[in-house]
Amino acid sequence: MDTYLLLKTLHIIGAILFLGNIIITGWWKIMANRTKKPEVIAFAQRQVTLTDFVFTAGGSTLLFTTGIANIIVYDVNIMTTPWILWGLALFTLSGIIWAVILIPIQIKQALEAKQFTAQTIISQDYWRREMQWYIYGIIAIVLPLISVVLMVLKPS
Repeated sequence: MDTYLLLKTLHIIGAILFLGNIIITGWWKIMANRTKKPEVIAFAQRQVTLTDFVFTAGGSTLLFTTGIANIIVYDVNIMTTPWILWGLALFTLSGIIWAVILIPIQIKQALEAKQFTAQTIISQDYWRREMQWYIYGIIAIVLPLISVVLMVLKPS
């Protein structure tokens, strides 16, 4: 298999892991919250934190490194290839949102959720952070989805 196809295959796998996880973790949190059961919400929060570490971080690392490797190996000038430049910029912005906003929220929620029992009344701070997580999470999902569109359509 040639280098380009290997890197492209790994790049697509990275995109699947990254996007699949960030989309499905939102779903799991919404479904857990709908139960209004603190122990279910706590379990979901722990899993979101764990899967983000494994799949979001792993997928994004694979996605980024294989994309950059193809740029370097095939001497692509991203300044004259706007779809790559914009795709990378949107992906990077999503990563910044994750690093600066979403992960700190998740850490706070995970620490609070460790204390949840069936009798816990979940704090308003937890629910406020949850709403922030949804809002910024949607933005952090839409940005790389636009990157996918740019990577596939390659507009000039």
